[in-house]
Amino acid sequence: MKYIRSRVPGAYYFFTLVTYNRRKLFLESQNCELFMQSLDYIKENHPFDLFAYCLCPEHIHMIWELPENDHDFSTRLRLVKSFFSRHLEVELKYSKNPSRVRKVELAVWQRRFWEHFIRDEKDLTNHLEYIHFNPVKHGFTYSPKSWVYSSFHRFVEEGIYDESWGEGSDMNYLDKVGKE
Repeated sequence: MKYIRSRVPGAYYFFTLVTYNRRKLFLESQNCELFMQSLDYIKENHPFDLFAYCLCPEHIHMIWELPENDHDFSTRLRLVKSFFSRHLEVELKYSKNPSRVRKVELAVWQRRFWEHFIRDEKDLTNHLEYIHFNPVKHGFTYSPKSWVYSSFHRFVEEGIYDESWGEGSDMNYLDKVGKE
């Protein structure tokens, strides 16, 4: 059966991108910065609003809002992944001589991505909470506020979340979010 993606202009979409073989590329801050630069670069010619995000070591969750008369998130995601991959410097030592290093081309991303059309306010709230609680869920941190590469901090500044949101919480209801 062929999967058919939602195509609603001007809508909000939730995405999950996963690195190839779940390599922990986003433990290094320069890779996180490069990914954010990739988003900014692509937005120049293919606008969208990065509504929410969280960069975990081997995967990324985002919510985008597309322009009013545009539904083409696939092109944007392809361009973001491509820009990031081209600019990521991956060096491997291929001999016993540490001074001899060559750059090699490696797969950076899993081939596909997960996409979910945000249906309504409740769906948006559930996906926002899923994104911001994700580092805690995976045991990367004890609290969303301590995870640097997340839009959680912007949501706190805007008064949407309290700074202690998600600390010690039982958020089992989020288990089904992102898997629709």
